[in-house]
Amino acid sequence: MPDFLKTPQGRRIAYHLTDGTGPAVVFLGGFKSDMQGTKAVHLEDWARAQGRAFLRFDYSGHGESDGAFTDGAIGDWFEDACAAIGLLAGKVVLVGSSMGGWISLLVARAMPEKIAGLVTIAAAPDFTEDSMWAGFSDAQKQELMAGQVALPSDYGEPYIITRRLIEEGRTRLVLRDPLMLDFPVRFLQGTADADVDMSVALRLLDHAEGPDMRLTLVDGADHRFSDDDCLDLITTSVTDVLARAS
Repeated sequence: MPDFLKTPQGRRIAYHLTDGTGPAVVFLGGFKSDMQGTKAVHLEDWARAQGRAFLRFDYSGHGESDGAFTDGAIGDWFEDACAAIGLLAGKVVLVGSSMGGWISLLVARAMPEKIAGLVTIAAAPDFTEDSMWAGFSDAQKQELMAGQVALPSDYGEPYIITRRLIEEGRTRLVLRDPLMLDFPVRFLQGTADADVDMSVALRLLDHAEGPDMRLTLVDGADHRFSDDDCLDLITTSVTDVLARAS
């Protein structure tokens, strides 16, 4: 069973915290995913074997946390992440997958003093604007402005995209203004990712500024980035960041 915390905004968030040495590793999941995913659980097992503190959690409207998914937006989930990270003393290493990559960049921008390092996996910064809104037909945009639009998903039920998700997302963009990442950063991206194009990873690498940033492209890896080789690359990258952060 997870533990629960209440955010300053009053949302009830489910989390699993593994005790260990710091800096703690924090996993931030993707859009409509949850903390039971392959990457989150693999990292938790790895951290436990290392004696490393580790945190995974569900954003509001995701997994075991309270709330409806369609009530949420990027800013809400960013606030949820900040509240979860607030459970941890000392610095943290963020591991952000897909939307979690965007949220981890927002966290790093908001509280740089808290961040020892960052690993992103198929990071999707600004996707509500650059992927969703930019890709909508005129008819879809009209439907959205009336309230919401349904998008097909390869992962189950259609995604219900709300007007608030798009409009609130515009206040959270990270690829328009300077983005300083003053700690070790590893961006991981598959070349066969059908959800986040490789060009997004290249744009992020080009846009962000920092003393120690690397992008690793994995030929043939898809958006899930969850086969054994990809999982090993994630833990190797976290290990590298931890070593350089110390």
